[in-house]
Amino acid sequence: MARIKMKTVRELNEKDLKDRLQQSRSELLKLYTDASKGTLRKESGKLKPLRRDIARILTRLNEMKKQ
Repeated sequence: MARIKMKTVRELNEKDLKDRLQQSRSELLKLYTDASKGTLRKESGKLKPLRRDIARILTRLNEMKKQ
């Protein structure tokens, strides 16, 4: 999954954000599993951007709740 910018996140509706959040979390879980097995190697640089994407999505969902 490609990195997402906040501009893109703001264009999505709540359902799409929740779907994207679920996909990102499952991908992150897979990467953490691979890391614990020691088979991560090439994809080790994907962890931090993916965590930040999840944070962006959660930030937008919280903004939507406050409105």
